[in-house]
Amino acid sequence: MTALRFTGPALPDGESVEVYVVDGRITYEPQAGAETAASGWLVPGLVDAHCHIGLEEDGAGTDEQAEAQAISDRDAGALLLRDCGSALDTAWMHDRDDLPRLIRCGRHIARTRRYIRNYAHEVEPEQLVEFAAQEARRGDGWIKLVGDWISRDTGDLAPSFPAETFAAAIDAAHAEGAKVTAHCFGPDVLPGLIAAGIDCIEHGTGLSEDLVDAMVEHGTALVPTVMQLDKFPEHAQAGEAKFPAYAARMRDLYERMPATIMAAYEAGVPIYTGTDNGGVTRHGNIAGEVAALNRIGMPAVDAVAAASWRGREWLGWNSGLEEGAPADFVVYDADPRADLGVLASPTRVVLRGAVVA
Repeated sequence: MTALRFTGPALPDGESVEVYVVDGRITYEPQAGAETAASGWLVPGLVDAHCHIGLEEDGAGTDEQAEAQAISDRDAGALLLRDCGSALDTAWMHDRDDLPRLIRCGRHIARTRRYIRNYAHEVEPEQLVEFAAQEARRGDGWIKLVGDWISRDTGDLAPSFPAETFAAAIDAAHAEGAKVTAHCFGPDVLPGLIAAGIDCIEHGTGLSEDLVDAMVEHGTALVPTVMQLDKFPEHAQAGEAKFPAYAARMRDLYERMPATIMAAYEAGVPIYTGTDNGGVTRHGNIAGEVAALNRIGMPAVDAVAAASWRGREWLGWNSGLEEGAPADFVVYDADPRADLGVLASPTRVVLRGAVVA
């Protein structure tokens, strides 16, 4: 197989390099006869740390739909995906070298009749530990809990399970070697989850100063999915007639969202990029989430880092283009830290050493 050659500044350091790709890996040893594939800014493959491969509006999609979603993400430069819950078993994607690397959380685990229909395992409190252990064994080192959702009894967001039940489920997943993340919009569910040692919070709009400090203390990560949070006014309007308290809550969370997320960032909570693509939301827009983080106040350099080298390291992959690393990177015409707009138009996308887009 002919070696490929790429030249240009490489992030995160920004030093000009001459990279060769041989047998799917990076080397800096010159390769005779190497074909020059591209020149530009070389960026470790982007990360979408919250998406839903194979999930359609009504639940599980087909394998063909899942494939199309993954290709959209790949062509946008997202080469490492953490699937945060899908009703479709996508383990077969691990055998496809042309599809992004995939970390599956298994299927969402929610309270009975307290989540989107056909998306989750819907269980009662006495079943939660069993299902947490089950999904930990089925997934790729993560599980996904639905921390809170609208309660018909209160007409507002409320925890899906008691705090002690969540804690037992987290312990069960950890015992199986898996990490745990949870969907959390409101504030009430967060103290128990963070105290129980949850590894990550999705969305996190209910965070407060004391909870941010607790996340820092516990090393809890945050994936805010800002583009999803931008839909809160729509959710409020849709639920207003039946659940006015919920509608008011969602509008309040939305108004405070930029300050909430930035308070976590400024306190040192590790923040990573996630689009929440899936269901009714199209895939292939990791550039939009980076831009959204920057819009609410995160410096461009940190927004890019969250979507690339820092996100990769967090999920257990190479953070840079070091000797021998997997050749998963994206080439851009300009430095994305100076112009986030270039993230939407990769020059080349390299996955497992092959130019795939």
